[in-house]
Amino acid sequence: MLFEWKIDFEGQKRSELISQVGIILFAIIGFIVGFLLQNLALTFQIYAGGIFLTALFVLPPWSFYNQYPVQWLPSIQIEKDKHEQTESDELKEKST
Repeated sequence: MLFEWKIDFEGQKRSELISQVGIILFAIIGFIVGFLLQNLALTFQIYAGGIFLTALFVLPPWSFYNQYPVQWLPSIQIEKDKHEQTESDELKEKST
């Protein structure tokens, strides 16, 4: 399968940083090019292209966003076992 559809916490942090830097960088580039060429449409085209490229790079769950998967603790059955034990004890007391 191409995607696992999971990203870990470090991947989320990396994704947010990439998106913020990418959008700001393309906004600055678009502003400078548009100012130098006196073309507002070109400014918005560069900015929109930057948003598209950033989204293409950030939105899919690429494998480098899941390099540090979370290791969950195993489930503990103590409470369930205690509850079952008290129920069986109550049943024993009622039957005698």
